[in-house]
Amino acid sequence: MDLIIQTNVYLILVLMYLSKNKKMKNKHIFFTMLIISLFYSCEKDYLDVVPDNVLTLDNAFTDEVNAQKFLYTLYASVPSPGSVFNPSLTGADETWYPTTERFKTGQAIAQGNQGATNTLGERWRGQGTSSMYVGIRNCNIFISRLELGVRGLSQQKTQQWIAEAKFLKAYFHFYLARMYGPIPISDELIPISSATDNVRLTRNTIDEVFTFISALLDEAIADLPIFIPFENDNLGRITKPIAASIKARILVTYASPLFNGNTVYSDFVNVDGENFFPQQFDASKWEMAAIASKEAIDICQEAGIRLYQTGDLDIEAPQTDFTLLKATLRGRVTDRWNQEIIWGHTDDTGIIQYESMPRLYSYLNNPVASRHCPTLRIAEMYYTENGVPINEDITYDYSNRYNVKLAEASDKFKIEVGQSTAKLNFDREPRFYADLAFDRNSWFGNGRTGTNQFWNIRSRRGEFASIFEPSQYSVTGYWAKKLIHIETEVTNGNSLNTKRYSFPVIRLADLYLYYAEALNEANGPTGEAYNYIDLVRERAGLDGVLTSWSSFSTNASKPTTKEGLREIIQQERMIEMSFEGLRFWDMRRWKLAVDLMNQPIKGWNVLQEDLVDYYKVKDLFYPSFSERDYLWPVSENEIINNPTLIQNPGW
Repeated sequence: MDLIIQTNVYLILVLMYLSKNKKMKNKHIFFTMLIISLFYSCEKDYLDVVPDNVLTLDNAFTDEVNAQKFLYTLYASVPSPGSVFNPSLTGADETWYPTTERFKTGQAIAQGNQGATNTLGERWRGQGTSSMYVGIRNCNIFISRLELGVRGLSQQKTQQWIAEAKFLKAYFHFYLARMYGPIPISDELIPISSATDNVRLTRNTIDEVFTFISALLDEAIADLPIFIPFENDNLGRITKPIAASIKARILVTYASPLFNGNTVYSDFVNVDGENFFPQQFDASKWEMAAIASKEAIDICQEAGIRLYQTGDLDIEAPQTDFTLLKATLRGRVTDRWNQEIIWGHTDDTGIIQYESMPRLYSYLNNPVASRHCPTLRIAEMYYTENGVPINEDITYDYSNRYNVKLAEASDKFKIEVGQSTAKLNFDREPRFYADLAFDRNSWFGNGRTGTNQFWNIRSRRGEFASIFEPSQYSVTGYWAKKLIHIETEVTNGNSLNTKRYSFPVIRLADLYLYYAEALNEANGPTGEAYNYIDLVRERAGLDGVLTSWSSFSTNASKPTTKEGLREIIQQERMIEMSFEGLRFWDMRRWKLAVDLMNQPIKGWNVLQEDLVDYYKVKDLFYPSFSERDYLWPVSENEIINNPTLIQNPGW
């Protein structure tokens, strides 16, 4: 019980801090829960021993105070979205690392090093709270004990706390299903005295899993508050907007091609010969996803959640409209308590900033790693300044995009005037300049936030932003500026003073694009679908879809067909949600990974000093992705322990 005592001391200190910070009201973050999880990672697994220690378990529910302590431990199993070891952050074609750093879980998966004997990023069994089934088991414990009644705990609190546990239980099941496909549903607390055969669960079908998750979320949503009550004491707790928004994500995933009529898995059956994956496409699943998305949007609106806008920045505002727009677009993710984030996680975002930030001048030492770097494919993915793809824009010199061009006075707030960079970096949409940094790019922040104040990146061989050592440089020639808080800066030339933020799990722009996607898949192009895409585009400084395509695209009618609008929505999602760990899952649920992950990973020839040589495209890696890679393998050790499990196809 020493761990619980230690945790309480730190909880008190955290809550004292929170009560003094007026800016932290009505924000849905895991600040308190992070403190708990940090201690659990350092001590013997309290969660693992609870079910086998009846006396300890009884003590955990003797009264309201102790029951609340147990509730907080449930949050420790929520995976950290902003960790560089999160497979979805580094495991696709979105970022690439130097060869010396490709041991990171995501990079190893992207290189094709996944295996059943050494499962990378495993969440089925895992260690302690990294196992989703450990988290699910403890949710079952908590729910069953609260249903028996806890001394001093009101009926209202009992219902709310059970609803929180039900949400987390549903979320953990979804996290596993997204990874492994059909999984065993764990809905009951199995007694310790049960025979071994009773605890060897079998895998349920996809339909059974998603139906169970959706129903459990409905139960949770009914009893969750729309606002956090007594915010200074309860930051980080699940609310109705969070649960409704995650339900929308879950139903969109369920309706997507990977899980909806995927005939690739026609031979993947259980012991009774029943298909694990539904073999017939069901259009009604998209209708359910659209309904859930709109319900979530309405709940978020009632809770005051809105798109982050110009004027929300809590810094001295620059005087130029374009610089302010770029800063606003960065703030949509990194402004710590902003109203767009529906659910966020206070990871150690100092680490991802350390990994992502370029050297902006000749430091005395090396306080940044500069190696979490966007690929050339991602740089090409962003729209032109006219809001259409670069290969469709009738005004864009697409065939010569790899040639170099001299920046003029009109480029001042994007590219260093009088310096040359690739044509690819000119005439792009505002999010390109807000989310990416590159050689000769103008960088706002790092202590320069006044009018006309910015740094200029120099990254050719021998310059300060070039290779520092083999493990610390951008192998692509781009940096993920989007992940760097504007107020993060190098101080005294040798240390990084990071301004931390809550890394988004889901934010309102994400939800808007889910709704537009579900509407298009259910009904084809509609005014409502256009409207929600255009809300995201308008915030990004772009015209609406219909206006942009009719004015500048070689395929003006593209938004008017279901297939064309689908492609537009997918690209809009991959731009707006870049570097937030969603491309990894989206390209899987859309079944696009087998195409995208079998193309070379490319970047500039960054170890060259000469301008023309630097801007020659270089193949960095040739990934290989097959149908089996859409799902994680179940660890062979798990199958040995539970022979009733059936391995995923191809593993």
